[in-house]
Amino acid sequence: MLRRIENGFFRFLEFLLVALLAGMVVMVFGNVLMRWFANSGILISEEMSRFFFVWLTFIGAVVVARENAHLGVDALTRVLGPRGRLVCMVVADSLVLVCCAVFFWGTLAQAPNNATNVASVSGLNMLWVFGVGLFTSFGIGTMTALRLVRALAGRLRPGELAAFAGEMGDDALVHSLKGKLE
Repeated sequence: MLRRIENGFFRFLEFLLVALLAGMVVMVFGNVLMRWFANSGILISEEMSRFFFVWLTFIGAVVVARENAHLGVDALTRVLGPRGRLVCMVVADSLVLVCCAVFFWGTLAQAPNNATNVASVSGLNMLWVFGVGLFTSFGIGTMTALRLVRALAGRLRPGELAAFAGEMGDDALVHSLKGKLE
């Protein structure tokens, strides 16, 4: 049941990413056409497309973190055995958790400043723009903390350690995705 809620939430996030990207394309392309044919543009579309890009990037980071698809250096972990990979995973996840905590508290500390600023064209409160850092740091931090607990308890899902090491062959991919699809 909990897995279905999680999958539904991430499907919603993926839909939101598609909607943000489509909104950016429509606004930017519409502005290009307006400048080309009418020698004018829609000011709010320039500002909102930038905000959509910020949201797209930060929400996308959470989705990619769930899929363990962030950029990583796997030259070392590929040559290590399971024990060495586990140690590397614990160290890496601990560092990611620290970074998420710093990012969360930094965004929270900036929130009062952003709450008093408004965007120049749309009048949107800037907390809506930069507050996405709270969502991103909490989302990635939660997933990382849960994986760290599973790693320390010896309860990693099949293929999860191989995915961390960059070995996403057919068997490892099937095992890592099997838990997400159920």
